[in-house]
Amino acid sequence: MTYRTTRQWTLALAGGIAMIGALATTGQVSLAAPHPGASPALPTHHFWDDLTLDYLPGDAWERLRDNLAWHDSRHDARVQHWIEHYRSNPENVVEIIERARPWMAWITEQVERRGLPGEVSLIPFIESSYDPHARSHRGAAGLWQFMPGTADALGLRRLNGYDGRLDVVAATQAALDYIELQAEQWYEGDIELSLAAYNAGAGTVNRARHAAMARGEAGDYWQLQLPNETMQYVPKLNAIAAIIDDPETYGVELPEIEDTPAFAKIPVNQPVDLAQLARATGVDNQELTALNPGLTNGSASPATVDVVLVPVEQEELVLAELSAPAPSSHTDESQYLVQRGDSLSAIAARHGVSVGELRRHNGLNGDIIHAGQTLQIPQRSLAAR
Repeated sequence: MTYRTTRQWTLALAGGIAMIGALATTGQVSLAAPHPGASPALPTHHFWDDLTLDYLPGDAWERLRDNLAWHDSRHDARVQHWIEHYRSNPENVVEIIERARPWMAWITEQVERRGLPGEVSLIPFIESSYDPHARSHRGAAGLWQFMPGTADALGLRRLNGYDGRLDVVAATQAALDYIELQAEQWYEGDIELSLAAYNAGAGTVNRARHAAMARGEAGDYWQLQLPNETMQYVPKLNAIAAIIDDPETYGVELPEIEDTPAFAKIPVNQPVDLAQLARATGVDNQELTALNPGLTNGSASPATVDVVLVPVEQEELVLAELSAPAPSSHTDESQYLVQRGDSLSAIAARHGVSVGELRRHNGLNGDIIHAGQTLQIPQRSLAAR
């Protein structure tokens, strides 16, 4: 079965109407054909006057299908092998995809904005089964399974209380940057080769390409002799894309996921404790924690992150809570300038907070501070309201 999505139908209809309107404006086509001698026709009301050209929101799968690009590779034997593997375990596929619910629409949107093949949106299916907390025995972590060295090179910070590899928003942007960078640097824009390098490293892929071309073969992904995991990497991606493109054929019932991001980004202008924020706003604490896996100690500070994620339907509630003035009896200084002779324990005692809280809110790994340093002092306002 070939899907013609709501989005495709509406965009095609909108494009056709826009073309008719343009031709009418230039006089190349007439929208009305009056009889000879008739009075000039008054403006009439047409059905397209009521048509909303912005397509009606569908589900995330419609948008993803519109951007899938590697249909021709699905006939490869390796892809067919993995299609059969996944279709024989439909419950496992659905379980993994259900885990993607908070992230699927947003990731697909980021991939689409960059003009990348829609299949790239499904890399976390292969890498981590959409588990932001996934860790490999080799040290990779997060939805996109970054190794520490690669994460450092891409600016994904790891601090006390924060791991950028687990931060889905930060890690997704870094992963897409990395895929584009390698494609441009080494492979003339070839994303399949870049994905092979994402899995095995550019050195491994480049050596395999040189060997293939020395044998007179093409240097594309499908002709290379690579480590087995990498040989299966792009076929797995193609296989799950084929199933999502036509789930009925493969006996998989995809969970409904709306084609809009499930979360909103809230600026962090003061220290925020997620548990206190949940109590103050009524937002489910487990959901809040799940949306912010990078905050490994459950708190955010301007020194650590720029935003926290909240359920999109509760964005205004959380913004109102964080912007409300705190009761004066519970207001502490928000910042402290370290003086010569100060110690972290003395500053903590002076402001009625623990040394651990000071460390977490300022991304400190130990107790060493220096004169002239500015410390963020944890606020008690959220807990008090």
